[in-house]
Amino acid sequence: MKLVSWNVNGIRAAMDKGFRDFVETDRPEVLCLQETKATPDQVDLSWAEPMGYHQVWNCAEKRGYSGTSVWSKIPPKKTTLGIGIDEHDREGRVITATFDDFHLVNVYTPNSQRELLRLDYRLRWDADFLAYVIKLNQRKPVVFCGDVNCAHKEIDLANPKSNRRNAGFTDEERAGVDKIVAAGFIDSFREFDEGPGNYSWWTYRSNARERNIGWRLDYFWVAKKLRSRIEGARIRHEILGSDHCPVELTIS
Repeated sequence: MKLVSWNVNGIRAAMDKGFRDFVETDRPEVLCLQETKATPDQVDLSWAEPMGYHQVWNCAEKRGYSGTSVWSKIPPKKTTLGIGIDEHDREGRVITATFDDFHLVNVYTPNSQRELLRLDYRLRWDADFLAYVIKLNQRKPVVFCGDVNCAHKEIDLANPKSNRRNAGFTDEERAGVDKIVAAGFIDSFREFDEGPGNYSWWTYRSNARERNIGWRLDYFWVAKKLRSRIEGARIRHEILGSDHCPVELTIS
């Protein structure tokens, strides 16, 4: 089973930049989208239904902001929007799709913003979201994916020293990712590639993507119970259409 996660930074804009071509060519069994910035009625999705995709959307109360969607050729047994905490669930950041033998959680983690204006909220989010997936994992193994808005280690961004106190690379945010590891979740990409220069987001400024001056912000985290089923994980840096590129997980 091939699962893909992609922060499309506005699905309507991505439609004009190759999103449809990617889906029609790659045809993943499950596609998790973040930062959709739209409701499904605002997007022409008539082409996706004949491909067999069951779609679930979680839209923010604020129009044109945040939002997630899960497209699956295997209809989930159950889907849940949010994590059950109103403070977090107004922004459409989480969808849980339950399959026969695992839960799949699609997440778009809040950004701490410039000057770390939203860092305190981000840290509350991190604690509450991790508690949510830990509880799910006690019932059935969890895979969770998406834009977690944090480069975990220095190897995960091009310029760690100059970004030390910037959003996405604060000690507090990185400690939050440490807690994900401590809770028993595996960074699937690092099971296959421990090298530098592997990024999933690049600013539009200064030709950063062409120069590969980027950050690894997008992940597939897999419960240890599923480790033996991980067949592959990669970053699809060649796929354009957003300031993020897709990331991929293959499990048996």
